[in-house]
Order: sequence, then C-alpha cells, then structure tokens
Amino acid sequence: MRITKRTNIAIRLLMYCATHKDRLVTKAEIAETCNVSENHLAQVINQLSQLSYLRTQRGRNGGMSLAIPARKIRIGEVFRLIEGGLPLAECFADADNTCPLVSACRLRVALSDAAQAFYASLDEVTLDALICDNLDLEKLLQPVTCGR
Repeated sequence: MRITKRTNIAIRLLMYCATHKDRLVTKAEIAETCNVSENHLAQVINQLSQLSYLRTQRGRNGGMSLAIPARKIRIGEVFRLIEGGLPLAECFADADNTCPLVSACRLRVALSDAAQAFYASLDEVTLDALICDNLDLEKLLQPVTCGR
C-alpha cells in the first residue's frame, strides 16, 4: 500500500502540533521544520480543521493547535479520512476501471481484506503513542533557527 503525500503531511502536522501543545504553531515553522511546501500544508491544515482535528486562529498572533487531545486521535481514522475514497487499485475505481477480469478476480477481495487489516492495525496507534517519550522526534520537530 502506498500512502499519499497529503496523508504523510497530515501526520507530520499532527505530530508537530502535539509536540508543541503548549502554544500555537505557525504554518511557516511547520513547513520549514517538516520540509513541506506551504501550499500543500495549507490544504492539509484546512482539511484537518474541517475534520475537527485542528483549531486555527487567524491574525498576527495566529496559528494552530490540536482541537482534541493526542491520546484520542487514532492514526487509522486520520488515514481513512485523509485518503478518502481513493481506490486501492484500478478494479476498485467506478469510473476508470478497464480491467476485464474484475468479475472473476479474487485478488480484489484479498486486496480489500489487506486494506482493512492495514487500517485496523493503525487504529491501535494514537498520536500520543507516536510522540510520547520520543526525545529524538522532539529534537527533530524543534523550530528551525539560525545556525541549526
């Protein structure tokens, strides 16, 4: 299975916010620290705020923070919501499916089962589990400063 760039950015963003839970973080600092384009990041911020994972504040002293505690954020759920209805393979697509084997193919069932197992495994992981006592991650997610 391949994870989209959007999901990858979403998880980085959530980890960053969770490691800086005592303050609002800015799009610019996340983009620089996490090596992400501000344009892509803005789209993900918007989506995560619409999904109620982020609280955003506009203005000069604006920024964002987690809207719910890290211990309540299940990574599998985030993946499902961000990945949306992306088809796993061509045979799962309604519009673009040109595979002549779809009516008899057993691989489709196996792939569907594998995807469900993948998400079920990620449902066991919370955002808090990714960051708690992870000193190496905390160091990596410190805002970039001059001389670093």
